[in-house]
Amino acid sequence: MNRRNFIRQSLATGTALGMTGVFTANAYQAAPIRIGIIGLDTSHSPAFTKIFNVENSKPEFQGFKVVTAYPHGSKDIESSVSRIPKYTDEVKAMGVEIADSIQSLLKKVDVVLLETNDGRLHKEQALMVIEAGKPMFIDKPVAASLTDAIAIYDAARKKNVPIFSCSSLRYMNSAQQVRYENKIGKVLAADTFSPATLEPHHPDLFWYGIHGVEILFTLMGKGCESVMRYNTPTTDIVIGQWSDGRVGTFRGTREGKHEYGGIAFGTDGNLVLERFEGYEALAAKIAAFFKSKQSPIDDAETLEIYAFMEAADESKRKGGRVKLKDVMDKANVKK
Repeated sequence: MNRRNFIRQSLATGTALGMTGVFTANAYQAAPIRIGIIGLDTSHSPAFTKIFNVENSKPEFQGFKVVTAYPHGSKDIESSVSRIPKYTDEVKAMGVEIADSIQSLLKKVDVVLLETNDGRLHKEQALMVIEAGKPMFIDKPVAASLTDAIAIYDAARKKNVPIFSCSSLRYMNSAQQVRYENKIGKVLAADTFSPATLEPHHPDLFWYGIHGVEILFTLMGKGCESVMRYNTPTTDIVIGQWSDGRVGTFRGTREGKHEYGGIAFGTDGNLVLERFEGYEALAAKIAAFFKSKQSPIDDAETLEIYAFMEAADESKRKGGRVKLKDVMDKANVKK
């Protein structure tokens, strides 16, 4: 039995060669949950590494360590490719080994952060992680198409591998208060906004509009039936109608100051969302997920978000209202 397995068995039984629980505590500290990162072409990678690897970290981040990273990564999105050398140096300075392949990384880690900025690579990379049976957080976007997103979730379900994905904006404190703390009573409607810069290899809202759309679904929950999109070179407005008659809107901006926010309307009042507070709230949910193996978000809600954005593209093409069921059916046929 190797040292790591010995420690894990000792922890499970509460004993180690007749020694006391003090040894157990020390053994736990010596054997953190090993995190691997795939993709060093986004600022999220060094940000998460710093959260998990700094000394004297908050209790929710203790017992974890980013140990290995595979840097690639988009090959043709220049804004991503150009970041890889800098972010590689940053994570190496925090004690992270650089792997030469995903296969090599998977042999050295317990869980995975799939951070590759380019959603086109996510299906191939995610399926490798799923095949290895490693719990995985997939950073936005889940994939570069609704079809690929469905395929990833289907594969994870069939292999019984826990995964979850979201934008960090879901965990704005004020949005969580509305959704889970009954801050304004029943949510009647919501309007949200975020930057919606475009990337030609991805559906329009997948690349950056996902942030504001994620806020919208955090407030409203799942149940959107159809969308109508109004589009100009500088702005997108997407109006969603929910099955219970509620209406939620997303505004995506491509000019002016880039900010994130919105307003939720409830039976007990209205709430303007606070500013985005950073990545720690999401990192805490990731840490809890890696321990519990239970996603904090219903898979169906995540896929509905991508159906919403795919339907928004279809509405742009057709110039009218599009039902989410139609785009889901179409995507399922393609996969």
